[in-house]
Amino acid sequence: MAINHSACIEACNRCAAYCDHCAVSCLEEGNREEMAECIRLDLQCAAICRLAAQYLAQDSRFAIQLCELCAEVCKACGEECGKHDHDHCRECADACMACVRECSAMVA
Repeated sequence: MAINHSACIEACNRCAAYCDHCAVSCLEEGNREEMAECIRLDLQCAAICRLAAQYLAQDSRFAIQLCELCAEVCKACGEECGKHDHDHCRECADACMACVRECSAMVA
C-alpha cells in the first residue's frame, strides 16, 4: 500500500463505521419514515467508503475515480446527517466531511 494513501484509507474506514452506526441507531429509534433518506445514504456511503479503501489499499488504477465518487456520496450523506440533531448523526456528518476532504485530496 502506498503511504500517501493511508490517511484516505483511514478516513474511508472510519466514515464507513460511523455510517453503519448511524443507520442502525436511526432504525432503532423507530422514526424510520423521517430518517429514511439518512438511513439510505448511510448505507450507500458505508459501502462506497469500504470499496474506496479497498481499491486504495490495492493501488488500483481505478482508485482515484472511486475516490471522486466516494467524496460525492460522503458529501450527500454528511449534508443529510447534518440536518438531524441526534449525536450519531452529527458524528456521522463529521466523519463524512473528513472523508470528503481526504478523498478530494486524492483526486486533486
